[in-house]
Amino acid sequence: MAEKPLSRGEIFVVDDDAAVRDTLSMVLSAGGYKVVCFADGAALLAVARTRTPSCILLDVHIPGKSGLDILKELHGEDYPAPIFMISGQGDIAMAVSAIKNGALDFIEKPFRGGEIVARLDEAIGAYARRQTETPASRIASLHFPGREPLTRREREVLEQFASGASNKEAGRQLGISPRTIEDHRANIMKKLGARNAADLVRIVMSASRQA
Repeated sequence: MAEKPLSRGEIFVVDDDAAVRDTLSMVLSAGGYKVVCFADGAALLAVARTRTPSCILLDVHIPGKSGLDILKELHGEDYPAPIFMISGQGDIAMAVSAIKNGALDFIEKPFRGGEIVARLDEAIGAYARRQTETPASRIASLHFPGREPLTRREREVLEQFASGASNKEAGRQLGISPRTIEDHRANIMKKLGARNAADLVRIVMSASRQA
């Protein structure tokens, strides 16, 4: 078995809680990553615009601009690395909003160290694979006249469904949790006016024929 490289890349952690920063730094360093911590979003922005990490972990509740504000400023979906939101206090609605604004996924507090490393490994690997694949996606070129446009990630999720993947398989392929896949699917169905999964497939096939 090949040995792991000394560093598997840099991860930026943004959290105003020093204990959370220390815990994540310890866990991710043990997982082979170099960790750079920030206590607020302004400090992150100053670095993230000039240096691209392998991944960013961004807490929702930070001093000054919120994690959501920082995500918008980084243009989450177009940022060249996956961004995870860290959310506590049952901030599910906020986490869903973060995903709509380009976060790849969210991690709920309290978290288990081993699980975080595994999730980031999967997300970073999936992200890297998609960056190297040829963008010859059939779904990416489809137009749905009169419908609200899908984001790039929604099109990636739709492509997984159109190929028959389950939530779990789609999540594995894209490096995100099945629950987040469900959020994306609900949003896609709402945007395309699909009543159920079969209706969604019909809309995609109809757009394919027109294309």
